[in-house]
Amino acid sequence: MRVSPQGGMGVVVEGFEAATATAEEIAAVTAAVYAEKIVVLKGQELTPKQFLALGERFGEPVTYYQPMYRHPEVPEVFVSSNVPSDGAQVGVPKTGKFWHADYQFMPQPFAITLIHPQVLPQHNRGTYFIDMSKAYQRIGAELRAAVAGTRCQHSARRYFKIRPTDVYRPLWEVLRDVERETPPVTWPTTLTHPVTGETVLYVSEGFTCAIEDSEGSPLDPELIQQLLAASGQLDDTFEHENIHLQTYEQGDLLIWDNRSLIHRALHTTTPEPAVSHRVTVLDRFGLHA
Repeated sequence: MRVSPQGGMGVVVEGFEAATATAEEIAAVTAAVYAEKIVVLKGQELTPKQFLALGERFGEPVTYYQPMYRHPEVPEVFVSSNVPSDGAQVGVPKTGKFWHADYQFMPQPFAITLIHPQVLPQHNRGTYFIDMSKAYQRIGAELRAAVAGTRCQHSARRYFKIRPTDVYRPLWEVLRDVERETPPVTWPTTLTHPVTGETVLYVSEGFTCAIEDSEGSPLDPELIQQLLAASGQLDDTFEHENIHLQTYEQGDLLIWDNRSLIHRALHTTTPEPAVSHRVTVLDRFGLHA
C-alpha cells in the first residue's frame, strides 16, 4: 500500500485491496482520513455488498432515513443516479448540489463518508470541499470572537427533496412531515473534533438556519451570512482559497472526514449518465447534539 499527497488536500492510496486489507491497513487509512481529511483509494471495483463490507471496517454504517435514496438490494448504500435500472428510477438524481456535512441536521452526524462512483460523466463531475477547521482559523479574530459561545440551528427543510409519495399532497402536510421526521437540531457554532482536537466551524449554506447566543436568544441571521461568506460558501466562482475540487477517475473510492469537511457536488451542465454509491458510518468518537 503506497500513500502519496495530492494537490490541495488529501492523499492518494495505491495498492489497497479491499477484500484482503489487514487491520493495520484499515487503521492506517483511518488515520490518514483524520490527518489529511480526504483519502482516495485507487483501483477499486466493488459490488454494493463489497462496498458496504468495506465501510463496516471503518465504523457503523447508517441506513439513510429516506427509502428513495437506498440501493434496492443493499439498503445501507445511498444511491445518487440519473440512470434508470430496468426502466425504474434507482436512487435520486443530482444530490448534494449545496454546501453541507452529511447528516448535519441530525442529533448524531456521520463521522466518515465513503463515495464509490459507478458511472462517470465525461465533463465537470466532482465534489467541492472546504476544510472547516482551516476555515475557522481564516475567518479572522473579530468574527471568531463574535461567534464564541454561540449555537446554530440546522434543518433539512431547505433542501428536502419531494418524494414520490408526496405528489398531490398539500404542501403543509409535507412540511409537517419534514419537521416531525427531522426536527431542527442545535449545535455549537464551533465544535471540538473528538479525534483531532481541532476547532471546527460547524455551519453550512444547506442546513444552518438560525444562530443564538449562549442563553438561547436569537442573534442577527446576518452573522450566519458573514460566516458563510468568510468560509467560501457564497463564492459562486468556486475560486475561494478554502475551496478544494476533488475530481474522480473510474475505480476511485473516496473517504473523507465528515466532521471537518463540508462538501458540494459538481454536476454536469448538460445531461450525462452519472451514478455513485455512498456509505456513511459512525465511529466510536460520536458527537451528539
